[in-house]
Amino acid sequence: MVNGYVLLRLVPGLEKEALTTIRLIKGVIEVELVFGHWDAVVKVEAKTINELTRKVMGEIRGVQGIGETETLVATEF
Repeated sequence: MVNGYVLLRLVPGLEKEALTTIRLIKGVIEVELVFGHWDAVVKVEAKTINELTRKVMGEIRGVQGIGETETLVATEF
């Protein structure tokens, strides 16, 4: 399994709708609101890095109310 953390900047006024939609995406494990440069962090689980890429680019980034994203891929050492 591949875990990714997607940092989100949300469009003001559309936060609730965007986060509700993201929570429904298969593979989304956790959604947390945060303070700082980013507005939310989404933990996503996928079978492969390619599946994670498709999920972020094809589903999460397409949600209305998402202004910007940055994806961090978790690894073991």
